[in-house]
Amino acid sequence: MTDDDSSAPDPTRQSGVGDPVGPIHRAIPEGDNRERLICRDCGFIHYRNPVVVVGSVATWNDGDEPSAQRILLCRRAIAPQIGLWTLPAGYLELEETTEAGAVRETWEEARAHISIDRLLAVYNVPRLSQVQTIYQATLLSPEIAPGEESLDVKLFAWDDIPWDEIAFPTVRWALRQHRSVIGQTDFAPFGNPSGESGDYF
Repeated sequence: MTDDDSSAPDPTRQSGVGDPVGPIHRAIPEGDNRERLICRDCGFIHYRNPVVVVGSVATWNDGDEPSAQRILLCRRAIAPQIGLWTLPAGYLELEETTEAGAVRETWEEARAHISIDRLLAVYNVPRLSQVQTIYQATLLSPEIAPGEESLDVKLFAWDDIPWDEIAFPTVRWALRQHRSVIGQTDFAPFGNPSGESGDYF
């Protein structure tokens, strides 16, 4: 097989008809300034927009001191970064608030119930066309268990966090920014650290 395999079926044509179907042509629509996928038959324009990721730095406190705080991390059971540790987070669903999404993701990945405290950070990852919204949250119970997307879940003391096994740069940012405002309730949400775009694992 070569890169130009004329024997391969053409996915842009209806079987037995031969006419292009769907938004498969690239062009700049009238009134726009970017190339989009359009359907020449009906004029439909397929807009590909960034996705929103929601998650939390969810904690359980064994006492009043910062050293008594435990942070929930999940060992990933799915690609990418299988076997590495991450915060409970995932894609926002349709008709869902970011707070509700963070609560849902924590349950799905760690079977944990949380209460959202405040917005910690909003990160931009242009390479993945992602906007990540991360909250500070409090676990309502220390009872946790792996969900379908997790191999393991644990509550880590700060000094025990496996930094060499963290899945994504945004997880490191969120953990460190959370640590920097422990005990504070009035702070502006963080963003990407200076010079960081998250364009690496």
